[in-house]
Amino acid sequence: MNLTAPAAYGILITFIVVSVLGLKVAPGIIDRNLLRPYHVARNTEYSTLITCGFVHADFMHLFFNSLTMFFFGPPLEKTIGTTRFLALYFIGLLISSLGTVYKHRNNPDYASLGASGAILSVMFAFIVYYPLNIILLYFVPMPAVVFAFGYLAYTWWAANNSRGRINHDAHLDGALTGLVFVGLTDFDAWRRAFRIVGNFFG
Repeated sequence: MNLTAPAAYGILITFIVVSVLGLKVAPGIIDRNLLRPYHVARNTEYSTLITCGFVHADFMHLFFNSLTMFFFGPPLEKTIGTTRFLALYFIGLLISSLGTVYKHRNNPDYASLGASGAILSVMFAFIVYYPLNIILLYFVPMPAVVFAFGYLAYTWWAANNSRGRINHDAHLDGALTGLVFVGLTDFDAWRRAFRIVGNFFG
């Protein structure tokens, strides 16, 4: 484990191990940790607000979350420190879970899982600190700030129109949490981001 980013690597290793065990060895691990909004809203299964972020639906889901965490988690932790990184990660996970519970609280058949909300909070906090870093979207390079605007617009639309299995609400809640967290804990980072982006596009 890299001692300069122990939280990011520790979380990454943990959700990989737990997810692989659930997918290959003991499926009950996934079933017990699914976020079921109907049950949470009725005063049970509170722990799944957090534990749902350590299990994944399949290996592709796990791969993309792991890859995103690997690229954005360690450099952000080195930038803001381990304590703030941990706070951001788990606040992002909790808020994205609570948003899901609120929207689907009356649907007994709905369930969600995965670390995407927390990881997007990390990614979007990273974008505030490094708005011009290049991000590859389907192998197309673009400044992080351009990706951020496009992603937020798409996710907002998808959260209101998509009927697939992807929990776009959790993605949107996580991304917004990352942006707000930086604003509340280090507003100078927002000032620097505006200045850097303004100079780049000005």
